[in-house]
Amino acid sequence: MARQHYIRPQGVQDTAITVRLGAQGVNYSENDAGKFVKLAAESQYDLCAVGNEIEAVITSVEPATQNGFSIGGVICEGILDVTFDGLQATPGTGTIAVGDYVVTGTPVARNTAQTVYPKVCKATAAATGIVYKWRVVSLGTAGTGAVGTSGVIMEVC
Repeated sequence: MARQHYIRPQGVQDTAITVRLGAQGVNYSENDAGKFVKLAAESQYDLCAVGNEIEAVITSVEPATQNGFSIGGVICEGILDVTFDGLQATPGTGTIAVGDYVVTGTPVARNTAQTVYPKVCKATAAATGIVYKWRVVSLGTAGTGAVGTSGVIMEVC
């Protein structure tokens, strides 16, 4: 039986907040929009590494810097399209299921455009050890949760 409906993001889910991106003197670009970030310092977010909890997502990057910092917008909640990247312990292998908690998968380098939605891995800490909880709510049109397929995650309220 064909799948008739699945959860999809419906544009911007929340109001973005303006923050500093990365360290002073490290420039970000519009290529970084859509990437996962974590709090790094006072009013400052930096790109997540594989296995990091997802604290926010970059929505925009200003072309000019302020006091040597890149400035951009981030959202800390909502519903996001993602690409599945397997298990936290072994990115690139394994499958993800609806209801699984996720962390950052294999990231794309700063200033490099993403060719797919940002990647997520199934969190091995599950619900007990994760502070910033994002959960798979749809396996998308493929419906398999296999590495490389896309789906949807939602921040757990």
